[in-house]
Amino acid sequence: MTEYSNYIDQLLTPEIREEAVVLDLFAGCGGLSLGFEAVGFRTIGYEMVEAASNSYNRNLIGECHNQILTIGFDYPDAEKIDIVIGGPPCQPFSRFGNQMGMKDARDGFPIFIDAVKRLQPRVFLFENVANILGRHKWYLDLIVGELQKLGYIVEYRVLNAVNYGVPQNRERLICVGHRAIFRYPAVERRKTTVEEAIGDTMLSPNPEDKILTRRQDEYIAIYEQKSHCVNPRDLYPNKPARTITCRNLAGATSDMQRVRLADGRRRRITDREAARLQSFPDWFDFAGNETKRFYQIGNAVPPLLAYKLALQVQQTYHMEQMPPQEIINNMISQDLFAYAD
Repeated sequence: MTEYSNYIDQLLTPEIREEAVVLDLFAGCGGLSLGFEAVGFRTIGYEMVEAASNSYNRNLIGECHNQILTIGFDYPDAEKIDIVIGGPPCQPFSRFGNQMGMKDARDGFPIFIDAVKRLQPRVFLFENVANILGRHKWYLDLIVGELQKLGYIVEYRVLNAVNYGVPQNRERLICVGHRAIFRYPAVERRKTTVEEAIGDTMLSPNPEDKILTRRQDEYIAIYEQKSHCVNPRDLYPNKPARTITCRNLAGATSDMQRVRLADGRRRRITDREAARLQSFPDWFDFAGNETKRFYQIGNAVPPLLAYKLALQVQQTYHMEQMPPQEIINNMISQDLFAYAD
């Protein structure tokens, strides 16, 4: 274990202390929910991929239902749900996909908006790829407009997980709706490195089946030459990792996540190393075979980032229950006006 892994193992332990219930739509294996449970909220998840929902149920206190959601779905315990979170599938907006946006059958935003409309939570939060601010910005504006019509203050910002303790450069758009005030977590100056995360395993040649062959090394060299890479795209001990994705974990591609061993050979990282770089605790037990585990890890919200967002949502949630004058007094006492955008 490393000091970092010991830290997240303890920090991200679910412990329910809040009365509010959090509904997690498109929950995956529970990265976002884990952050909220570690803060103290009970969660209920919905996820269509069976292996991912099994992982959620193995590790979290809340229950994840393996189900495909539709508009108009009747959520059990609807009267208890005070917060709605989720990560509508990002493939329609990812720069690595076909970028079909709302024409893509996997677009989950209509379901998310419908859930907010029918459940009227005090706070909601969704995350998606930063690329939605590019050619799909018009669709994001449409989503925000629909949510504003429901009476929410809606704000969004692109956050890089590396600025919040996660040993990985990972930009995501975080959108929050509320009726009080919300503060995004403060940027942390110190960056966690690959060595701090996986330094206890990264130089080990095991497992041998992940050592790159000479042909793979040659293929990668050609790719890096054509893409004008100044340095090989290996993981460097003294830097945070580049973005963890399903593609560069599960696929034996030229872009695969890999480390250079002491003898000069290179090795693809393991699922447990990938999980640490995503800030999953070592005790988090992923269901399914290796490929399914890689996909769950690559698709997840880093739990440490989720935890720091959940702390801010928790503060907003409690403000929502205060009388207006008390909200203002609370803002003044915490000097929150100074941080307003």
